[in-house]
Amino acid sequence: MTAARTRPVVVGIDGSSAALAATRWAAAEAQRRGTRLRVVFANVFALVYIPDLPTVPLPESSARAMERQGEQWLRRAHEEATAVAPDLEVVTYSHKAGALATLVEESRRAQLAVVGSSGLGAFTGLFVGSVAVGLCAQGHCPVAVVRPLPTDDPGAPVVVGVDDAPSTERVLEIAFEEAWMRGVALEAVHAWHLIGTTGAWRSFHRSGQGAAVQDEEERVLAETIAVWSEKYPAVEVRRIVVQDKPARALLDRAQHAQLVVVGSRGRGPATGLLLGSTSQQLVHRAPCPLIVAR
Repeated sequence: MTAARTRPVVVGIDGSSAALAATRWAAAEAQRRGTRLRVVFANVFALVYIPDLPTVPLPESSARAMERQGEQWLRRAHEEATAVAPDLEVVTYSHKAGALATLVEESRRAQLAVVGSSGLGAFTGLFVGSVAVGLCAQGHCPVAVVRPLPTDDPGAPVVVGVDDAPSTERVLEIAFEEAWMRGVALEAVHAWHLIGTTGAWRSFHRSGQGAAVQDEEERVLAETIAVWSEKYPAVEVRRIVVQDKPARALLDRAQHAQLVVVGSRGRGPATGLLLGSTSQQLVHRAPCPLIVAR
């Protein structure tokens, strides 16, 4: 077993139902991988100070009450994890820091970091979304963003987005292993799309160029995944090449999937811009669990 495979699966919690769902998913994932689960709570309450007195922390009684709340959430998460996988080693940890900083640091020593799709509070969609996007952009390991499955079919496929990015080999490695561990098919989706006017598109297809491009893209996809098909001969691969935008094509296939795997394609200096447009759209809109390869 490699050193990477001995690292834990890490899940971040905040007491929300989405965090508990992520914990259950992470427990099953850790069990499949034969590793332990580390449940982490970022105790941002410990950083709170009295308004207008930035050097005066909250009274000790208030801070302790918040600390106890975090402990309760960790115990509940531990119970949820062991209910899914009774023999799984589960450890809990509370860290006095913000959620994103805590999870980025935890990801240095993890093989997978897991977060829920929503959390507590009136602005949870924005807050937890920012943590998920930030972790997908800055994490040091693959990141899973967990949502309820759109299907109850345990045989639903794993879907992977395939393009010409440098990270494609890592994306395929994760996707093939996930499909193999689950014993399900892998749908390899490649989308091609050319920008132009409606008239140009019609002319493009009437001339037969559309069919030629489709044939070439199918050939490239087959070559790209051939090595991984040889490494995982038990995994049934369905090659899907469509003329569409990548995010839309993947969201369509995700409606009937149990997991989608994509690359991060990070480039820019700001947290949100470190993710490519396709991965960003899937983080926010995928109807099933998503893994962003790092």
